[in-house]
Amino acid sequence: MHSLYTTALVALTILLTAGQILTQYRLNNLQKNIQFIRYASLQRHQSQQLISKALQLRDASQLNDFRTHHRELKQIFDGLESSYSQSSSGRINEWDITIENSPKVRAMFDGLRPIYTQLARSTRTILSFQTPEAVQSPIADLAMQQLLQNQNPFLGQVDAIVRQYNAEIREKIVFQEWIEFAFYILTLAVVLYIGLKLFRPAIRQLNQTIDQLIAAENTTAETNRKLVRLNRSLHEARQRLFQATKQQHQQEINDQKLRSSLLIAGQEEERKRLSRELHDGLGQMMTAIKLQVEGLETHLNRVTSADDPVATKRIRALKDLIAQTISETRSISNDLMPSVLSDFGIIPALKMLAETALDNQAKTNNPAPDIRFETNLPSGRLDRHVEISLYRITQEAVTNAIRHGKPTQITIELIERENYLHLVVADNGSGFYVQRLQEPHGPSQGIHNMQERTKLLNGRFVIRSTPGKGTKLFVSIPYQVHFSAYEQDTTNAR
Repeated sequence: MHSLYTTALVALTILLTAGQILTQYRLNNLQKNIQFIRYASLQRHQSQQLISKALQLRDASQLNDFRTHHRELKQIFDGLESSYSQSSSGRINEWDITIENSPKVRAMFDGLRPIYTQLARSTRTILSFQTPEAVQSPIADLAMQQLLQNQNPFLGQVDAIVRQYNAEIREKIVFQEWIEFAFYILTLAVVLYIGLKLFRPAIRQLNQTIDQLIAAENTTAETNRKLVRLNRSLHEARQRLFQATKQQHQQEINDQKLRSSLLIAGQEEERKRLSRELHDGLGQMMTAIKLQVEGLETHLNRVTSADDPVATKRIRALKDLIAQTISETRSISNDLMPSVLSDFGIIPALKMLAETALDNQAKTNNPAPDIRFETNLPSGRLDRHVEISLYRITQEAVTNAIRHGKPTQITIELIERENYLHLVVADNGSGFYVQRLQEPHGPSQGIHNMQERTKLLNGRFVIRSTPGKGTKLFVSIPYQVHFSAYEQDTTNAR
């Protein structure tokens, strides 16, 4: 069966291939014949141009017009000679086409030859005259008469040749159609043979196989139903385990967040306590020392008749040191827990943070960056924990930018949009490779603290930076702004 099937397919393939090759070959020959007919019919047009140009040459009175018509007549005659010669020989050189003229066509070209010879002789006679006066001679008139007399016979014979070519092409087309029909019948016979001798047994065997497959499918379907029930039970058990694990994991996360929140709250409370002690304790004592020194300076000036330059200089240096200590104490107290944050909220606190950063940078005699703060929040207070977290993140970001980036401009934006608070801190400093944050040692402690504070608020923390192009920090936290009254916090009040 297999060898018979292979033999039939090979026979069908050979039959189709041979039919296609033969069809293409004959179509190519027909195309050449059609092109040859077009070329042969060109002689009719050229002979008419020849007569028209010869009449224009005879009527030309100016030498320039005569020469132009003489040159054009020569070109037309050369083309006619080439067309006649190649058509009669059955080869067109410029198109690389060669056909075999039938005996009837060759006989018709033999009948055309005397007419063409007279036509060519008359044309050459006319071309032999080189002046307008010479073309008016009796010899020229006789040549023109012969040219006109041979025009119609020439055109008639060329038309007969073209009609003969067309008739032969139609015969070839009919023969080609018969050949294609014969190949179609042979192909159809082979296909029918394959269908009767090969496909029917194959179909019978296929039906038996299908019956067996249906029986196996039924058995498999029953087994699958059992497996589906078992799989469903397993899936339900796995889902319960997954939910339990998920709840346990979420509980651990919540516990971790609670511990972190309590730790940060404890840190903030400790900061507040230290700030209060620095302000109320050490700050008050330093102020008292300053007053005592000023009183001592007044007393010395009063009891001493002459100024003591050394004592005056030392007292002045002591006063400056005490004033610097008081200022530093206040700065440390403000960094630990700024009173403006507790008393007035995040917006005034961020404005003062920008001003304080400029003042601190100016004290170090280093170029101070231009720090701008923008917000679309109205006056009012946010949640206390949100305000503290946003302030600490901004404080750390500005400090890192000034310390490491050396920027000339820092922009702080606090925007409320679509129930989200968006904090953006951008600078044009030196920047860094963000990939360094993924290295084994991880981010710095400051960046880690900012990330942790953002996580506790269920927010999103992103840093984008490019060396030489600055750094931009994004913090987005879900928060529906609703302002509520705060109790006045007098911590660090001055």
